Amino acid sequence: MSRCVRDVTLLPVIGDQFAAVLIAAQAGDDAAFIRLWRETQPVLLRFLTVRAPEVADDVAAETWLAALPQLKRFDGDEGAFRGWLVTIARNKLVDSRRRSGRRSEQLGGLTFEHGSLAPDTAELAQEREATEDALRLIAQLPPDVAEMVALRVIVGLDVAEVARIVGKSSGAVRVAVHRGLRRLATVLHERDVTLVTASTIQGRHD
Repeated sequence: MSRCVRDVTLLPVIGDQFAAVLIAAQAGDDAAFIRLWRETQPVLLRFLTVRAPEVADDVAAETWLAALPQLKRFDGDEGAFRGWLVTIARNKLVDSRRRSGRRSEQLGGLTFEHGSLAPDTAELAQEREATEDALRLIAQLPPDVAEMVALRVIVGLDVAEVARIVGKSSGAVRVAVHRGLRRLATVLHERDVTLVTASTIQGRHD
């Protein structure tokens, strides 16, 4: 019997309220900043899990610590905000492997614990396991391809933004993502696994 890997692209987004939330966070509203963190942290962690799973939590913490003092200077929509955070995270990865262990994020006096966002139920545990399966599959691609697929599918950036971040042409990104997704489809078929996002993400790489 085939099994199903969780859809890694169905993530919470702030949507039309993003501009107002951003302005409030830039003005020092703790509740608005917490909302930015809660909605964006899962995306950031999933991207970092593909890039460097052993230090994903630490790098995510360092990313937010670096982003916080720069937040007032950020200007853009929610997609641009994700791209901005990812760019900071990629820079933080350079030195991240020297560190080990996990810690809570300390942001301007605000402490966030990973387990505090929702009760640890059996259903949530199964969802986390399925999500981790999907991320591991993406991580098995060549590193540069895995990163582009993660930026396109997990973070939800458009081709031009991915190209800017990774320093490649838009055409090269399209080809790499297309080949990466085809490779994932082949692996999933061989393992008799259905990726919930297969039809969705294959239609989003153009």
